[in-house]
Amino acid sequence: MEYQKRGSSSYLFSIVLVAVLGGLLFGYDTAVISGAEKGLQAFFSEAKDFTYTDGWHGFTSASALIGCIIGSALSGYLATNFGRKRSLVIAGILFFISALGSMDPEFLFFTYGEPTYSLLIMFNFYRVIGGIGVGLASAICPMYISEVAPSNIRGMLVSCNQFAIIFGQLVVYFVNFFILGDHIQPLVEDMGKGFAAFAPAAQWTVTTGWRYMFGSEAIPAGLFALLISLVPETPRYLVSVGKDQQALEVLVKINGTDRGEFILNAIKETLVQKTEKLMTYGALCIFIGIMLSVFQQAVGINAVLYYAPRIFGDMGMENPMVITVFMGIVNIAFTLVAIFTVERWGRKPLLIWGSLGMALGAFGVAVTFGKAGMEMVTAISIMVYSASFMFSWGPICWVLIAEIFPNTIRGAAVAIAVAFQWIFNFIVSSTFVPMFNMHLTEGDDFGHWFTYGLYGVICVIAAIFVWRLVPETKGKSLEDMTKLWRWKGYVPGEEPHEGATY
Repeated sequence: MEYQKRGSSSYLFSIVLVAVLGGLLFGYDTAVISGAEKGLQAFFSEAKDFTYTDGWHGFTSASALIGCIIGSALSGYLATNFGRKRSLVIAGILFFISALGSMDPEFLFFTYGEPTYSLLIMFNFYRVIGGIGVGLASAICPMYISEVAPSNIRGMLVSCNQFAIIFGQLVVYFVNFFILGDHIQPLVEDMGKGFAAFAPAAQWTVTTGWRYMFGSEAIPAGLFALLISLVPETPRYLVSVGKDQQALEVLVKINGTDRGEFILNAIKETLVQKTEKLMTYGALCIFIGIMLSVFQQAVGINAVLYYAPRIFGDMGMENPMVITVFMGIVNIAFTLVAIFTVERWGRKPLLIWGSLGMALGAFGVAVTFGKAGMEMVTAISIMVYSASFMFSWGPICWVLIAEIFPNTIRGAAVAIAVAFQWIFNFIVSSTFVPMFNMHLTEGDDFGHWFTYGLYGVICVIAAIFVWRLVPETKGKSLEDMTKLWRWKGYVPGEEPHEGATY
């Protein structure tokens, strides 16, 4: 057959398309809270047995991130012992359970529509379950794609996972907007007055709207769980468990006969030692992977994405959801920039320029937020900040984490790196509102400029980190990573040379 000579691009893209559905669910699950959080806050503020404070709301808005930390930490064990494919099936099932449970947390145990402390715990339990699915998908989807993709287009295909994440966020912005319709979101300052303070439309948002938002995720989650069970396991995992023939069949379908056999031999050479310890290739390898994850979150982007409607509302925008949807479209456009340039320009240049663009946007917000007549400058600065992330740290961080580690430690190393990513995601998301609302004196805007000024400084540090320490991986096979880190003379920014000692 012809594909046995050249490989089948349609086969490759079909299995990658299924894998990136996990990224779409990742984006959907993490962004659904942006439209639901005000209605959710108003609902639990009616509880009689406890006081739903800002602290509780911050925890509830970010509780899924606890599951993300757990899921990412488990991803290495599951991916190594059960395979990439089965682990993603588990993630899909968890997404589905979380969607239905978050929509109806009263199921079986509680009175419908009656907010209580116990119901809040159950709601957060379902959100944590979904977070575990996100944590698994966030680590294993890029790993899966990187392990099936040819090296010359690996960066582009892994970047598609980030496109799916942003697309999932955009989809849920539209879904939330559609669900809200002409219903008015409850105003935070009126919550203490109870339901009587809201118009009937707003009461619907408080009692029902947020449920539909969370429940809508069940449709893509069920589809993902079904489709991912139909794709093949990755060749590198199959070789690691002694299924060379099955690995060869997948490699031949993707790359053709000659290239498939060559890649199989290269994989087997790097997997001879299956029990290598995490630090076999040095602490620097693990440190760089961890810090890539830390910086991706520490720059503060997810605080903006999660609280976008609230931020634009505080700026005086009449319909913040419309601006949020527009920002989602901008994010999609600039993610495409990364997809089509990552193999041409490389990973490092995109990260460095993106960091500097984010710094410019963050400093712009810090200087102009809350200033009369400067609302448009603030909005543009937020767009610059977000767009710069989308062509750099958004997709490229996942590309590097998926490909920078040697085969024998990839599962464990990726799990550690992604766990740090979710830890810092939780830290940034849960501290954003308290930092943003800080005041040195009554009525000042200290928290506004401090928060975005801090994010801007971190962006500059991130650019320096990439410039000085991160190796360029453009055009290298995953097996080349073993050679890179085994080079005893490795110096950040340099490449192994002829005659180098390993």
